[in-house]
Amino acid sequence: MDQYFDIIIVGGGPAGLTAAVYARRAGKSVLLLERESFGGQIASSPKVENFPGLPAVSGAELAERLYSQAEALGTRIELEEALEIQSGTPSRVVTDYGAYTAGAVILAAGMRRRTLGLAGEDRLAGISFCAVCDGAFYAGQDVAVAGGGNTALQDSLYLADICRHVTVIHRRSDFRADPILVERAEKTANLTLLRSTVVEALEGSERLTGLTLRNTAVGEVSHLPVSALFQAVGLLPESRLARSLGVPVDEAGFIAVGEDCLTPIPGIFAAGDLRAKEVRQLTTACADGAVAALAACRFCV
Repeated sequence: MDQYFDIIIVGGGPAGLTAAVYARRAGKSVLLLERESFGGQIASSPKVENFPGLPAVSGAELAERLYSQAEALGTRIELEEALEIQSGTPSRVVTDYGAYTAGAVILAAGMRRRTLGLAGEDRLAGISFCAVCDGAFYAGQDVAVAGGGNTALQDSLYLADICRHVTVIHRRSDFRADPILVERAEKTANLTLLRSTVVEALEGSERLTGLTLRNTAVGEVSHLPVSALFQAVGLLPESRLARSLGVPVDEAGFIAVGEDCLTPIPGIFAAGDLRAKEVRQLTTACADGAVAALAACRFCV
């Protein structure tokens, strides 16, 4: 017989871990499922400076604190992938290791990394999505970062302390990153910002040796020798389970629910970055987790 929990949370990022903390404090039995690594996207951030009460902390440390708090409160945490959800009373969650039932399910799987979609991206050594994880392998070498948001600029500043030179490649003329990060990057001697530029091709047979670039403003094609390319070009919502349940999503694939985190399906809730909203920040993910957990607790009464 499937083991029963009051609440099952799918996703071990800030939203999911916060939901676990609130649900356990409300006295509910909680199972949290995560398929890859805990902490979500924030775990790979070299430094977090916008979380209240913690002026500067590494993403990995913050993720560990969130995990430890949820675990200490009695959350059962499993490294399993949720493959299917069957809504009902109770709902049933099938994973790659078994199945569980629950009075309520919170979808908090977050987002996955977007790629550039270039030939060789999946086989060339030197392609990375995590500067903190892989930056040390390229100490003293020339590397590039693709992207124009906070993650790209944070990665480039982190890499500039390790690598000989860092080139940031952004397809637009203006960066989406916070102005303070752009200002820091512009003042860093071994960091170059290339605006209105895209990566046309990856060079190398087994290892990345360089990039073919094109300036979109003038059409000029150039070659940039690098040992690594760190991609930070956006994220895609992990909304497959929601769509399979018939939960509405918007044109970009985000779950179309409001600030109350309630889906049209009784007992199914959505929280965090996979929810359609204007602002996606660490604090808003945690807020969603609290809202969804309390709503799920009320549903389970």
